[in-house]
Amino acid sequence: MTETGRIARAFKVLSVETRVEMLSLLKSRELCVNALAKKLGITPAAVSQHLRVLRDAGLVFAERKGYFVHYRINPEALDRLRRDADMLLGQVLE
Repeated sequence: MTETGRIARAFKVLSVETRVEMLSLLKSRELCVNALAKKLGITPAAVSQHLRVLRDAGLVFAERKGYFVHYRINPEALDRLRRDADMLLGQVLE
C-alpha cells in the first residue's frame, strides 16, 4: 500500500463518529466490549464490528483477561496518524 493509500485508509476508518468516540474513551483507559457498549449506548455486536475495523487499522490492541477481551489504544499508531495529519494539513507554502 502506498503512503497516501495508508493515510486515506486511516482517515476513512475515523470517518465514523462512533469509532472516534471509542478512541476517545480508550485514551483514558482500556475497556471491554460490554463497557464500551454501555458508554456508547449501542449493542455489543455493533461495538465488536467497530473494534474489528479499528484493530485491522492497527489503532487499538486487544488483550484477553479472563473471560473478557480488553481493548486499548495503540499509541504508536496515533502518533503516526498525528504526523500524517500534520503533513497533510500543515501550513501551505506559497
